[in-house]
Amino acid sequence: MSHAMPWMGIQDLSTFLLAVLVFLALPGPGTFTLLTATGRGGVRGGYTALAGLLLGDQILMWLALAGVAALLKANPLVFHAVQYLGAAYLVWVGISLLRTPKTEGGDAGPIRMQPGRYFQQAILVSLLNPKAILFYMAFLPLFIDPKAHHGIATFAALAGIIFVVSVAYCSLLIGAGNLARRHLIQHPRISTVLRRVAGLFLVGFGIRLGLNG
Repeated sequence: MSHAMPWMGIQDLSTFLLAVLVFLALPGPGTFTLLTATGRGGVRGGYTALAGLLLGDQILMWLALAGVAALLKANPLVFHAVQYLGAAYLVWVGISLLRTPKTEGGDAGPIRMQPGRYFQQAILVSLLNPKAILFYMAFLPLFIDPKAHHGIATFAALAGIIFVVSVAYCSLLIGAGNLARRHLIQHPRISTVLRRVAGLFLVGFGIRLGLNG
């Protein structure tokens, strides 16, 4: 990990911010839920769906942070082991993205959403992601300094940063609206390129954080 003085018990803050941006830029169910809601309901529909996605993500994130807190309290050595496993997990996810077949269109298609129910449907899209808690459990410990963390304040800072960056990035998606959605659907190569770039970043993040652990 970075030897710089941690802020609020968060180490390597710049890498954390960059990683969050990379994850947000990776096309997935949440991205296309947002774009579909915007295309059908305008800016209001987009922000309604965004509220649902953010609420679902925060629920999953705090469930993961509860597990992280338990690890910190139980045994610092176990926590360090989890950090190394988290770094290895990022590398594995990155390699998986790099190996995604070019013909795969799994997440790139439009998501069916009923008008007027964007908030409820977006929450379900977020909460019904079985990999989210596992991902947060692997990702968040990488940026917590077990010697300098401030308990709930550190966890709140991590969740708050993700929330603010998510709102800023998703606002750009809502601004692009239906145009961006049609462009991605008509040109699946864009999604493929984004997956490859994200994969390279994740492999790099995992290796760097593992070596600095």
